[in-house]
Amino acid sequence: MSKVVSLETLKNLFKDDMTIMIGGFLGCGTGEILIDSLIESGAKNLTIIGNDTSFVDKGIGRLIVNNQVKKVIASHIGTNAETGRLMNEGKLEVELSPQGTLIERVRAGGFGLGGILTPTGVGTLVEENKEKITVNDKEYLLELPLRADIALVKGSLVDTFGNTVYKGTTKNFNPMIAMASDLVIVEAEEVVEAGSLDKEMIMTPGVVVDYIIKEAK
Repeated sequence: MSKVVSLETLKNLFKDDMTIMIGGFLGCGTGEILIDSLIESGAKNLTIIGNDTSFVDKGIGRLIVNNQVKKVIASHIGTNAETGRLMNEGKLEVELSPQGTLIERVRAGGFGLGGILTPTGVGTLVEENKEKITVNDKEYLLELPLRADIALVKGSLVDTFGNTVYKGTTKNFNPMIAMASDLVIVEAEEVVEAGSLDKEMIMTPGVVVDYIIKEAK
């Protein structure tokens, strides 16, 4: 069964107040067509989870500029001045999480874990309002798992069932967010027939993918 659909199919999937995970590192590995669709939906008061907020004209940054986001959970926001401005004006909530901690929280959400223990942030502002646990005389922060309603994934080579291959650094957060969301949409650079991919190259199994959008050439 092919999971390739038209953009029209996605129109009613995005709702106000959703939590959405978006792959990418400064826009590399972010599905811009999916960002277009989310902007066109007009969904607002979104919580966005991603590595960063990219730039004002790219990826997650475009959602920030369009005032669709109420909260961001990311590892940094420094490349997008609009994120910083809205945060300083009290119009956008920003939760900063160290990059390694952030992806581990996503992994915990995807694999059904109750959280992770990390020494990162102990003794700093990062530990504020977080439980500390001592293991073998060493203090760790308990970081809670993250999940989302929808994951927007960018794949390089995707078969019609959703098995996904990523090229180079476009992989970044994409495989992990696909495991930590209730519904997964993949924007594919190229779509091939199911069963034609080298199984050793598949990084996201098609069983977790719900919809595929073909990138226009």
